[in-house]
Amino acid sequence: MADYLLEIGTEEIPAKFMAGALAELQVVAEQKLQEHRIGYKSLKTMGTPRRLVLYVEDLAAFGEDLREEVRGPAKKAAFDAEGQPTKAAQGFARSQGVTVESLICKETGNGEYVFAQKEVKGRPAEEVLTEIVPQLIMSLNFPKPMRWGSLEMRFARPIRWLVSLLDEKVIPVEIAGLQAGKISRGHRFLGEQALEITRPQTYLAQMWENFVLVDQEARRAECWRQIQAEAAKVQGTVEEDAELLEEVIYLIEWPTALTGNIAAEYLQMPEEVVITPMREHQRYFPVRGRDGKLLPHFITVRNGNADHLDIVQAGNEKVLKARLADARFFWEEDQKIKLEAYLPRLQKVVFQESLGTIAQKAQRITKLVECMAEKIGVEKQVTADACRAAQLAKADLVTNMVYEFPELQGIMGRYYALLSGEREAVAKAILEHYQPRFAGDALPASLAGALVSIADKADT
Repeated sequence: MADYLLEIGTEEIPAKFMAGALAELQVVAEQKLQEHRIGYKSLKTMGTPRRLVLYVEDLAAFGEDLREEVRGPAKKAAFDAEGQPTKAAQGFARSQGVTVESLICKETGNGEYVFAQKEVKGRPAEEVLTEIVPQLIMSLNFPKPMRWGSLEMRFARPIRWLVSLLDEKVIPVEIAGLQAGKISRGHRFLGEQALEITRPQTYLAQMWENFVLVDQEARRAECWRQIQAEAAKVQGTVEEDAELLEEVIYLIEWPTALTGNIAAEYLQMPEEVVITPMREHQRYFPVRGRDGKLLPHFITVRNGNADHLDIVQAGNEKVLKARLADARFFWEEDQKIKLEAYLPRLQKVVFQESLGTIAQKAQRITKLVECMAEKIGVEKQVTADACRAAQLAKADLVTNMVYEFPELQGIMGRYYALLSGEREAVAKAILEHYQPRFAGDALPASLAGALVSIADKADT
């Protein structure tokens, strides 16, 4: 038994590619080892932006021998009346690599057939790994693979180094013009750039010493621990955000969380307007007080150690301030006219070539709402609210805020509707008409919202 380590070193891979690539690497590796009947204790994939890692613990030295029977032609086709083998029997024996004399006849449910008994010897693990590792790497799929140099190979990002070790022995692998060896790289700025891996068993410790926390689950736990600790320093809390945390852990190799400050004036805007640029554009975690309201702080995780955190904090605050200043400008500009006044602009936005503009889509949605409301006998006020919401549902798409932050569609429609003097039920239906946006999402809570939601989706 021996441990095997494969490290594919790359330029920084986009965070959204990582989880899928690691899952695929694990599945394909398990399949390949199973095909060659090579046993192991455990198989795990790990990764950071600069490396995809396969670690196999207690890999068997040889694949298991395989004894199998292969069915050939029917006996009456394989042997003539005198019992002599025909060309069918000879061809079958030759194709299976056995002699005609070794063929046996067995009764099956469909008659008597000829069988070849074969014994396939298990191959050495070293030999198999040399063969399958390039196949593993080449089999990985990415949403947007790229080529580099004059190579025809495609991968998420250029491959810069390969480590392929079975205990202390290098397993020869060549791909993309690179020969696998023992040399890895630590953190891009803090670690050694030519780090010799002694053996797989020391790999994680050696990477730790070079500021790389390879195991993404350990990195996830450490990130979340530090984020909570930072929030506690300002008497705040951070709500769980699995999606954002998943992205952050694949942007860094060595996590160090820090707290930044937000000017209190920006918190006068709706919290979605503050959180969206913070979360979607900067990957920051908003901090809430015990009352659930936003505090003038954010938490981010840097890819590095605790040196010069004051400079890092100032840089992050500067970038966010510019984003929030833009958001405040959009917020103030959008309120200068009522939501209804944006409707003519929808006539210049194409929905689909054969279906006209967004303005025409809004008209169709309104007619569908009227029809459904009549069919099911909805109260007059609810019908009126739903129809008004249908007319205004897409108006926020041409506001400055939603143009810059598309994630706020519907959300800003609700705020602008209320500021324009629309009924609360109308504003709520504008927000709800996008629901459900995905499986498991919230459903519209109001009947008016449900009507507009169904009409919009039916039209689409």
